[in-house]
This record gives sequence, C-alpha cells and structure tokens, in this order.
Amino acid sequence: MKNKLITDYTDEELIKNEKTLKVMTIMLMCTLVLLFCALLFLTIEKGFSPLLIVPVCLFPLLLINFINWNNLKKEKARRNLK
Repeated sequence: MKNKLITDYTDEELIKNEKTLKVMTIMLMCTLVLLFCALLFLTIEKGFSPLLIVPVCLFPLLLINFINWNNLKKEKARRNLK
C-alpha cells in the first residue's frame, strides 16, 4: 500500500488518522516514561543493564509521531475541521 500525502486525505480519513495517531503517541510516551523509570530504578539497584538503551532507541519514534500528529493538526486547521 502506498503512503498518501496528508493533503490527499478525505476529511473523514484525516480526522480518523489524527485521532489514531494522538492515542498511539500518548500511549507510546507513557510506555517509554514508565519503561525508562523502571529500568533506571533497576540500574540504581543492581547496576548497569543494557536494557536501559531500549527507551533511548525508541525515543526517535516518539518524535516522528509528534511531528506527524502536528502535521495532521495543521492540515485539519487549514481545512477548518473540528
């Protein structure tokens, strides 16, 4: 399946994708914070663990989601959708 440009989305697709990406981004952010805190606690208690790298490596995915979410919000505002 080919990726469509944001401007090619119908109004319904745009609203649906924005809501979906919002939920996914918030869930990813909460999960990464919890994972980082848990692994940081384990690192303090038992010493360095290579698992501490996992939330750091997943952080760029969170940034990409934020950027895409903002682009969808801008397109929604441009079309005067609620």
